[in-house]
Amino acid sequence: MNRIKKTFDLIKKSNRKALGIFVTAGDPDFETSLKLITSFPDNGVDFIEIGMPFSDPMADGPSIQLSSQRALKSGMSLEKCLSLIKIFRTKNNHTPIILMGYYNPIYKFGKEKFIKNCVDLGVDALIIVDLPPEEDNEFYFEAEKNRLSMIRLVTPTTDKKRLKKILFNATGFVYYVSITGITGTQAPNIKSVENNIKMIKQTTNLPIVIGFGIRSPAQAAQMSSTCDGIVIGSAIVDLIKKSIDNIGNSSDEKLISCLEFTKKISKVLQHN
Repeated sequence: MNRIKKTFDLIKKSNRKALGIFVTAGDPDFETSLKLITSFPDNGVDFIEIGMPFSDPMADGPSIQLSSQRALKSGMSLEKCLSLIKIFRTKNNHTPIILMGYYNPIYKFGKEKFIKNCVDLGVDALIIVDLPPEEDNEFYFEAEKNRLSMIRLVTPTTDKKRLKKILFNATGFVYYVSITGITGTQAPNIKSVENNIKMIKQTTNLPIVIGFGIRSPAQAAQMSSTCDGIVIGSAIVDLIKKSIDNIGNSSDEKLISCLEFTKKISKVLQHN
C-alpha cells in the first residue's frame, strides 16, 4: 500500500482530517529547509508538499514567489531539492512527500531521469501546475507507470465536463484550489467550496484536500468540514520569512513559530 493511501486510511479511521504543509525547498537555505521538513511530522503534519524553486512561478502569489527567489539565491536547484528528500527519507519513511512545481525544470533535468530519481528517493506524488490533462502523453503516463502519483488540481471554475476529464486518470488525492487566481492573495468562499466539493465527490472516490487561501485555525476548521484534509502554504512561508534577519540568516527560535502554528492547525483538525 502506498504512503498516501495508507495515510488517508489511518486518518479516516481516526475520525480526523489531514494536514498538509507546503514549503519551498531551500527557503531560506538548505539546512533550515531540512530542519523544518524533518520536524513537521512530529508537529501535526500528515503530508508535506515541497515546492521546486522556479524563476517564473506564474500560479503563485507574492509570498511563494519570494520564497522561490530566496531559495534560488541560496543556491537551491532541482538536484539539491532531490537530495533534501533523500536525507529526509533516512529519518522518516512513512510521511508522504509530494513535489510541486512547474514542468520546465523537470524537462531540462530530463523527465525519465527525474521520475527515476523520485521513485528511488521516496517521492510519492507530483503536482505539475502547468501540465493539463491534454498533455498527459508528455509526462503523466510515464510517471504513473512507475507508480508515481500525479495529483490533479481542480479550481472553482471547473465545470462537470472538464472535471470528468481532469479526474479520469487521477490517483493519490484531488487537490481543490479554493480560490481563483494566484496563491495566498484572498480568502476562500465557504459556500462556493461546499458546492464544488459535492460535485467532485460525485465524480471520484479519491480523498479531497483543499488548499490556497487557508491562513488560520478558524479557516482550517471551516474548510476541513467539507473535505478530507487541507494544505497550508503561504501562511507558513510568511512565518519562514519573518524568521530571517537582515543578512539572510534564519533564527531557530523564530522558526519554532512555524511548528507551533502547524500544531495549532492540527489540533482543530482532530475534531472535524
